[in-house]
Amino acid sequence: MEYQTISLEITEGVAVLTLNRPDTMNALTQQMRAEITDAMLYAGGQARVVVMTGAGNAFCSGQDLGDGGSAAAMDLERGLRDEYTPMIRSVRDCPVPTICAVNGAAAGAGANLALAADVVIASESAYFLQAFARIGLMPDAGGTYVLPRSMGTAKAMGAALFADKITARQADDWGMIWEAIEDDAFDAHWRARAKHLANGPTQAYRRIKQAVQQSWDNNWMAQMENEARLQGRLGKTRDFQEGVVAFLDKRPADYEGR
Repeated sequence: MEYQTISLEITEGVAVLTLNRPDTMNALTQQMRAEITDAMLYAGGQARVVVMTGAGNAFCSGQDLGDGGSAAAMDLERGLRDEYTPMIRSVRDCPVPTICAVNGAAAGAGANLALAADVVIASESAYFLQAFARIGLMPDAGGTYVLPRSMGTAKAMGAALFADKITARQADDWGMIWEAIEDDAFDAHWRARAKHLANGPTQAYRRIKQAVQQSWDNNWMAQMENEARLQGRLGKTRDFQEGVVAFLDKRPADYEGR
């Protein structure tokens, strides 16, 4: 697919997917949703880490309300099932680690697109906003799933009902994201984080993602069994052998992701 609303660059195992409609604060259109989905599926098979970020001063302002005609003509149910769910799933199910580098406003579905990533790193000037109630809607794009699981029911309900801005620092303190970084260090920091993952044991990262996601549906014993099964698979990888040898040799491991 030739991209018109995003860009995708892959260098040394790091894929950077940039939402590229800065004049609209990277608002999501039908075309952009399709392009993000396509790019995530492609990058997950080519890179060892995928980073999402936004062009300009925002990450994503959510749904472009001018895309698709009047509010009365919008088929929200169809759009969520056919466009948003595949997009969010392409991020959540990506076989390699995903980072969202939130460089500014992340509002509405844009906030929940960011929160679908494995790791969210935000600049201190960024903010998150569950803006849905301001226009008579409820959080979607996975928001009602991820928010109570990341920061608890009380904070999730407040964020959805009051639709207040949540600063990057608040999001960090509440456990909604991994970390908030000072603006002048932000770009170099997320790139260093991405490089770390690109050089790491990719198969281990894949099983970490799988185990953590499955833990929500498992009881303790089922999760213990799941850990044993997945760890058994990792014990047969080249990277595990390399990791042990490197540890004994007191040198950095040279992981190949297999």
